[in-house]
Amino acid sequence: MYRLFYIFLLFFSFAFSQQKINTPDFRSPLDIPIILSGTFGELRSNHFHSGIDIKTKQKEGFEVFAIGDGYVSRIKIQHWGFGKALYVTHSSGHTSVYAHLKKLSPKLEAYLKKQQYAKESYEIQLYPKPSELTVKKGEVIAYSGNSGSSGGPHLHFEIRDANSKPMNPMLFGIDVKDSHHPTVNGVFAYALSKDAQVNASDNMVQLQLQKGKKNHSYIASKVYASGEIGFGINSYDRQDLAFNKNGVYQVESFVDGKKNFSYTFNKFAFSESRYINALIDYARFKTLKQRIQRCFLLPSNKLSIYKNVVNNGRVLVEEGKEYTIVLKVKDFKNNMTTITIPVVGKKQNVTQQKKEIVTNHLITQNAEHSLKEGDVSVYIPKNTFYEDFYFDLSKDKDGRYIIHNENVPAHKNITISFDVSKYSAEERKKLFIASLDRKNKPSYSTTKKKDTKFTTSTKSLGTYFLVKDSIPPTVKPVNFANDKWISNKKQLKVKISDDLSGIRSFRGTINGKWILFEYDPKKDLLTYDFDDVNFTEAKHNLKLIVTDNVGNNTTFTSTFYRKTKN
Repeated sequence: MYRLFYIFLLFFSFAFSQQKINTPDFRSPLDIPIILSGTFGELRSNHFHSGIDIKTKQKEGFEVFAIGDGYVSRIKIQHWGFGKALYVTHSSGHTSVYAHLKKLSPKLEAYLKKQQYAKESYEIQLYPKPSELTVKKGEVIAYSGNSGSSGGPHLHFEIRDANSKPMNPMLFGIDVKDSHHPTVNGVFAYALSKDAQVNASDNMVQLQLQKGKKNHSYIASKVYASGEIGFGINSYDRQDLAFNKNGVYQVESFVDGKKNFSYTFNKFAFSESRYINALIDYARFKTLKQRIQRCFLLPSNKLSIYKNVVNNGRVLVEEGKEYTIVLKVKDFKNNMTTITIPVVGKKQNVTQQKKEIVTNHLITQNAEHSLKEGDVSVYIPKNTFYEDFYFDLSKDKDGRYIIHNENVPAHKNITISFDVSKYSAEERKKLFIASLDRKNKPSYSTTKKKDTKFTTSTKSLGTYFLVKDSIPPTVKPVNFANDKWISNKKQLKVKISDDLSGIRSFRGTINGKWILFEYDPKKDLLTYDFDDVNFTEAKHNLKLIVTDNVGNNTTFTSTFYRKTKN
C-alpha cells in the first residue's frame, strides 16, 4: 500500500513539475521527427527564445501545417528578424507562429503578393480579417525556409496565449526524445554585500567540482564565506538525436533543504525579455561568451519566471555556522543534474579585491542623468541600468568617444548626441554616427539629423564616433547580362552591397512598373520571380535604384529579352 502511494506521489510530483495544462487538440507543425536546435526560454543575445527551433534536415521547403483550425491574423515580412512569418489565431485564444519561412502556401502567397504590389514594398505587415483567410487543422500554410536572421534552415515555432505571451510549446504535447541530463560547465559564488567575501575574495569565484556518489550529481569544493553571498551556474541541455547545446528548463536552489530560489520557463512576456541581462552575468558573457545564470536577483530584475524566492536568493552566512547549498538543474523531461555546495561561515581578510574605476559620474538607477564631454552629450533615463555604478564618458586619442563599455547592459535606450556645427551643410549629409564593432570597424547606428545636432538611441554602450560615407552602393547582376535573352531563367538575381553605412532602400522597375524584389541581406541578394507578372512583350528594361543610409545611391539599368507567354 505504501509502495503504491509512493508511486502515485512520484507521478503526481513529476506531472506537477511540468505544469501540464488543458490544451486544445493541436497537431505538430511539421510531418518530420521533431528534433530541436533551440528550446523555449533559451538564453539569446538580449532576449529569451520565444519558441522552439525545429530542425529541417538542413533543407528548405518542408510543408508547414496549421496546428489547429483558425484564421491567419497576421503576416509579417521583414529583411531580418523572423523574415517571412505567419500568425494563426485559434478559437481557444492561442496564436501559433511560424517563422523563417521560404514562402507561404499558394493561397496565402497570392494574398501577400497582391498587398506587396499594392504598397510597392517587400517589407510589409498585414492583419487580415478573421473571415478572410481561414485555415483548417493540418492544412499546408507555408514552406520552411531560412529567411530573416536565421542561421540555417529551420522552423521557428511559437504558441502564444490570448495576451500574446509566448508559452512553452512542449506544454501542448509536442514530444521530443530526451534522455540526456543537463550539463554543468561551472558553478560560481558571488560576494554580494559590502562586508561579504568568498574564499578571501569580494569578486566572483569559480568553484571546483567533483562527481558525487549518485549519477548526474556533483559536489563543490568547500566555500569559506561571510556576509551575503549568491551562486550562479553555467549549464546547457541536449536532446536525443542532436548535438545542439540548448537551454535548460528549470533551475532551483535550496539552503539546508529549504527552497530559496527557482525559475521555470513556461511563459513570459515580451516586455520583460530584456531582463535576461539581469538574470545572466552580463560582463562575463561579453568578455568570455559564458552565460552564467544567477541564482539570486538584482534589485531591478522584474522577470515573472521566478518562484519561491527568499531574500532575493541571497544567502546570509554567519560566522561559525555551516550550510548546505543544493542547486538543481532540470530539462522539460525532468532529467536532473544536482550540485551540492558546502559553505562554512568564516571571516577572512580580502586578498582579491574588485577593481572599481571611480569617475565624476555616479549613475543611480532611480534618477535620470545628463552627461557631457566635448562635442558629445549623453542622456540616461531613469531605471536604465540594473545597478548603480560609476560611468565613464571620455575621448580617446583618435577622437572617438568612450560611452562607458559594452560589459554593462542597458535596459532602456540612452540618447547620444553629437554637436556637428563645425561641419558644413554639405559635409553633414555624408556623416553618420557609428559604433565600433567586434572587428574594430565602424557600424552604422541609426542617425537622426536636425540642423547641427545628430542623435542616436541605443542600448549598447561602447565607442561612438562620426564617420563619413561618400561611396555609393555596388550593384552587380548575377544570372543575366545586358542585352541578352534569358527565357530559360525563372528568376532575376542581383547582388547589392554597401561597405560603410549600409543599405537603406532599393526600388526596382521593369518597363517603368514596380517589381517585387525579395531581399536576403545575409547573401546581399535581390531576387525577382518572373511568375509574378505576365509580360506581353519580349524586350524589357530593368531599372534598379539602391540607396545607402546617408543617401548615396546607385542606379543600375539593363535590357534583357524573354519569350512572351501564350
